[in-house]
Amino acid sequence: MRKTILAVTLLSATALTGCMENQDMQRAIVGAGLGCVAGEIISNGKCVTGAAIGAAGGALLNDM
Repeated sequence: MRKTILAVTLLSATALTGCMENQDMQRAIVGAGLGCVAGEIISNGKCVTGAAIGAAGGALLNDM
């Protein structure tokens, strides 16, 4: 059940990034979502830690 709620939350946040004009914020949200998923899969329940690292990485990355 928890993973279903997490998946719906991540999907909603990713969908909302299309409405924003701040690209740093978009990258931070996508990075947080991917970091959370990676934290859940790799470290069994480290969603918040993965999301923080992913958001920081996404916000600090410049367009390639």
